[in-house]
Amino acid sequence: MKKILLSTIAVFALAACEDPYNRSGVGFTGIDGEPRTLSDVPGAVSFLPDATNIPAELALLPSIPVVTDQTEAEKVARVAIDNGGRSDTNSVVLTGSDMNLFLSTVSVNGTLFGVLRTANNSTRVDNDIGAAFGQNAEQFTGCLPAGDVFRKGSSTRSSGFAVALNCS
Repeated sequence: MKKILLSTIAVFALAACEDPYNRSGVGFTGIDGEPRTLSDVPGAVSFLPDATNIPAELALLPSIPVVTDQTEAEKVARVAIDNGGRSDTNSVVLTGSDMNLFLSTVSVNGTLFGVLRTANNSTRVDNDIGAAFGQNAEQFTGCLPAGDVFRKGSSTRSSGFAVALNCS
C-alpha cells in the first residue's frame, strides 16, 4: 500500500509542476490544435501576431493558386513569394515594431508553399527571420517543411521567404 501511495504522490507532485496545456514531449507531434504563438519561435520574437494561434488563423484563409512554366525549385519558390499575401484578407499579419510581415500559403503548380513576406519588394528584413521561419515552419503553418527555405533578396536582407510544405 505504501508503494502505491508514494508513487501516486510522486506522479501528482510532478504533474503539478508542469503546465497541462504544454504537451510537447515524447510522442507528441503538436498537430492536435495546440495553441502556438510567434513568441515561441526563436529569432522572430520582434514580430507579434494579432492572432494567438497562427496555424488556425492561416488555415481559415484560402491558399493562393498560381500556375507557372518554371520548373526549378528556386524559381518556383520565387513565384510563390511574388504571389504571397499582402493583406489581412489573404494572409496572417504579423505585427512588428517597425513593419508588418505577411504569412500565407501559395500553391504553385500544385506544390504548397508557406510564404513569409514584406508588404512590397523594396522593404527588406534580415535573413535570420527567414532562417527561423524555415526551421519552425510547422509552428507557423501546422505543416512540415518539405525542402529548403528560399528567399528573394540579397545575401543579408530579403523581401520574402518560401518553404515547400508537407501537410499530409
